[in-house]
Amino acid sequence: MSIISAHNKHDLTKKQSQVIETLAKAGRPLGAYTILDELRDDGFKAPLQVYRTLDQLISLGFVHRLESLNAYIVCQMETCGSTDNLNTSFIICDLCGLVEELPHTAVESAARILLDKLNFTPTKSTIEIRGLCHACQS
Repeated sequence: MSIISAHNKHDLTKKQSQVIETLAKAGRPLGAYTILDELRDDGFKAPLQVYRTLDQLISLGFVHRLESLNAYIVCQMETCGSTDNLNTSFIICDLCGLVEELPHTAVESAARILLDKLNFTPTKSTIEIRGLCHACQS
């Protein structure tokens, strides 16, 4: 089953489908210019086309931007495709590049206590924890 059919709660455009499939096939985070290089023969001519498509996929809840890597990854959680899913957490291995999306509920619960105390309402939250995965620690 393709990543699109697994996540298909919205009808994706051809460009959106091409970008999400490229990310899924890579199996690792990709930068916008790498995506552009992969899709040049498929009609993508400029970085702005890739960035615009990535922004659309992010707003649909299919893709996340990893701030610390300046790269993008397909959403791995069952809540993908939900625009209500504004909170994400990731672990990122500095050696092998492993990226795992974590259920955000535990992290969000801990942060909620502080946010409530500060009377602060977030509109989006991304937490990235960098370090070494179990395999790289050995």
